Amino acid sequence: MEQVQADHPDDDVETWFEDEHRLGLQPVLRRVWVEQDEQPIATVNWKREWLWLYAFVHPQTGETYWWLLPYVNTDLFNQVLQDFAEHFKVGITKQVILSVDQAGWHLSKALQVPEGIHLFPLPPYSPELQPAERLWVLVDEPLVNTAFDSIAQVEQIIYQRCQSLLKQQELIRGLTSYYWLPDVKAVS
Repeated sequence: MEQVQADHPDDDVETWFEDEHRLGLQPVLRRVWVEQDEQPIATVNWKREWLWLYAFVHPQTGETYWWLLPYVNTDLFNQVLQDFAEHFKVGITKQVILSVDQAGWHLSKALQVPEGIHLFPLPPYSPELQPAERLWVLVDEPLVNTAFDSIAQVEQIIYQRCQSLLKQQELIRGLTSYYWLPDVKAVS
């Protein structure tokens, strides 16, 4: 962050984190309470249809940005990055350090990173360093222990959930703002 700020002394610099989460017809199973000596019943739809939720989080403020797409690849990630940059006016006077995992589409030679975005790949196999990973328990909540007939139903529920989470910035901030993250006010 200090290097980006030094290279762009008059710009605002923010640290964001991005990750993807696969959701589908197979339900998210969690433990449930049942009467003693009763067997819990879990209804499962064995169809293998999926959606991918792309999530951006700014831990210092709890702000989030979501994209729901049918799959993940470099072309879609290029579109998502471009939209993120346009939405948050990244470029001329604003720089964003975007931490990502080392998925192939995050490091592809075909990746077109918009001006003002600086990708910062996290070490491999380190989800504990990725604040965006902590969003998935919140996203999954309306899907828990429920079987759906169509992927359109899952998409609608996830869309509504993301709309709700956009308004819960304090909850998101409390969940994703790790103690070791740079303090924006101290650096800006």
